[in-house]
Amino acid sequence: MNTIKKHALAIAALVLALPAQAEIAVIVNNSGASLSQDEVSQVFLGKNKSVTPMMAEGSASDEFIEKVLSRSPSQFKAYWAKLAFTGGGRPPQTSSASDVVSKVASDANTIGVVDAGAVTGDVKVLFKL
Repeated sequence: MNTIKKHALAIAALVLALPAQAEIAVIVNNSGASLSQDEVSQVFLGKNKSVTPMMAEGSASDEFIEKVLSRSPSQFKAYWAKLAFTGGGRPPQTSSASDVVSKVASDANTIGVVDAGAVTGDVKVLFKL
């Protein structure tokens, strides 16, 4: 019985030690159009140029790339390197989360990906991951 308790405590400690993934928010200007997750994917892959994409630097963008765009961050960079080389467009701009929120709040033609904790009332959240 004592061994079982030790194992249970060890497992609980491991689970608690795992890094918690932050919630990610896809944001637009308060007057911006609502887009589906598929439409957002098209924007960040350069297939829909109706809005300008921006991403916060760091793990939130990496998680967004993996979950929404179904690519690893290195595959995403390679995808955009190929597009840029052939004149197919430029990758989403990256900046600090506060800069992304500020830009989206001031420009109805911009969409952003930030950690949900950076969201203010100045922007509209399309969806969270």
